[in-house]
Amino acid sequence: MANYAMAIDLDRCVGCGACVMACKAEWGVADKHRRDWVIPIQPEGEFPDAIESTFYVGLCNHCDEPSCVSACPTGATYKDIDGRVLVESDLCIGCGYCVTACPYGARYLNPETQKVDKCDFCKTRMDAGAKEPACVEVCISDARMFGDLEDRHSELWQKLVHHDTRRIATEEVDLKPNVYYLGDEHHVRQILAHFPLKKELTEPPQPAQVWTRWILPLTAAAIGLSFSGQALAFFYQLYKGEPPTEE
Repeated sequence: MANYAMAIDLDRCVGCGACVMACKAEWGVADKHRRDWVIPIQPEGEFPDAIESTFYVGLCNHCDEPSCVSACPTGATYKDIDGRVLVESDLCIGCGYCVTACPYGARYLNPETQKVDKCDFCKTRMDAGAKEPACVEVCISDARMFGDLEDRHSELWQKLVHHDTRRIATEEVDLKPNVYYLGDEHHVRQILAHFPLKKELTEPPQPAQVWTRWILPLTAAAIGLSFSGQALAFFYQLYKGEPPTEE
């Protein structure tokens, strides 16, 4: 059993976007959607007091207390034994509650499959023998690092122990994310200033919302199909000249 995590050194990131392109190529990410991102944040203020520019390098944080898991009404979103937050597509009904519940905007509803998609730390790729996710492998500045927090001898563990790290979290919204940021403290401060975390997004939907939005329509559809089947059987019996079956 592992506890996978990622570290991103924002002092080293050059904003090339190779990680984003590699992710899209690896997973066939739908147009106008993303599993990870690199967003430039411009300097603020006036020289010589201007705050330096940075990049918001983001992805699913594979949180220890994920609000998306709490929001999912079917159990399709779950946290596995190795610390990854995953989506079981067969159970996903496309309700979008988990998409709304993620304060990082790290999920999207695939317009073709009507299923939720997100970063899974390249689970399939890793299961096939790869040592690291695609985004880490292609990073030209070695700004990304991936590893197991349970392995005290891993490069990731050593990096986190011997360097100051920060996470995208606040006192109000702290889902215990497993993506760590290295570099000057202004990076995360600017990210939070431009992309504030909203506590209301992390609160699970009320049972009434789930009932009215999904359970009732699905139940009505099932009843409708049942009556349609009975009607077809009735008219087929009339066509064949058979007496209708009494129930």
